[in-house]
Amino acid sequence: MPSGLIALLDDVATIAKLAASSIDDVAGAAGKASAKAAGVVIDDTAVTPRYVIGLAPERELPIIGKIALGSLKNKLLFLLPGALLLTAFAPWAIVPILMLGGSYLAFEAAEKIAEALLHEHHHKKQLLDSIDDPKELEQLQVKGAIRTDLILSAEIMAIALSSLEHLTLGRTAIALTVVAFAITFGVYGAVAVIVKLDDIGLELSKRKRGRRLGNLLVRIVPGLLSFISTLGTAAMLWVGGGILVHGLEELHILTVVPETIHHLSLKADVAAGSLGPVAEWLVNALGGAVVGLVIGGIIAMIVRKLTKHPEDFVVDA
Repeated sequence: MPSGLIALLDDVATIAKLAASSIDDVAGAAGKASAKAAGVVIDDTAVTPRYVIGLAPERELPIIGKIALGSLKNKLLFLLPGALLLTAFAPWAIVPILMLGGSYLAFEAAEKIAEALLHEHHHKKQLLDSIDDPKELEQLQVKGAIRTDLILSAEIMAIALSSLEHLTLGRTAIALTVVAFAITFGVYGAVAVIVKLDDIGLELSKRKRGRRLGNLLVRIVPGLLSFISTLGTAAMLWVGGGILVHGLEELHILTVVPETIHHLSLKADVAAGSLGPVAEWLVNALGGAVVGLVIGGIIAMIVRKLTKHPEDFVVDA
């Protein structure tokens, strides 16, 4: 698979298959799926914290809770029924729909890069700062996070669904529900820990036994959150681009793109020796990011031509 996220989600699909094989195995499979959520955390966890950076500390966990609830709604109320209906009546539409979602992720990332290069992020920050009502600002941030989560969640559900074709409709629904809960709790549990690291460090710094670790956390967390915010933009590029590359491969369109990325990743695997799997993943991620940047950049240019306010399309922290 051309995307690191897609390769990792293949493992989640295997867990879904195990969950569907027997009702008695659902609880055990859910635990394994939660462990496998570490793969998705690379992408989804990198994106989410930027929606709470700069907001009141006491509102961080409630906001993450709202985003997690929105993520579950995305999966269970929209994506699960949609996936079952598409499987039954229009399986050919799944890949194009995913590609549309990948294009949107790539557009979001490209727009953020353009804002940074053109120093437009200061204007957006002023717009957010001009919102006097904290509840309105919070709703704005949660809405943006849930919208981005919808695309990532669609990828999770689609990869899981791809391995459940032989199962009955009921068992497929159970398996996808297990994956939805396991991944959501895994991802947003990790996000909650990340955004509260500074508070954890502050509390430890007041104790004799944990003072050094606490002081270290207090010093490094601001930079860590800034790095994660940047990583979130990169994640949207390589995930969105990866979806597009996979779609091109599935639809047999511009196959030279996925074939080239696959060829380079295999060469990197061989050249890196014992670190081959890491090198292969990096090349796939880089290839997806390049495709995402090109497609997202084109879309961003079109949007900027059509509107003087591209921030109306993208609302970030």
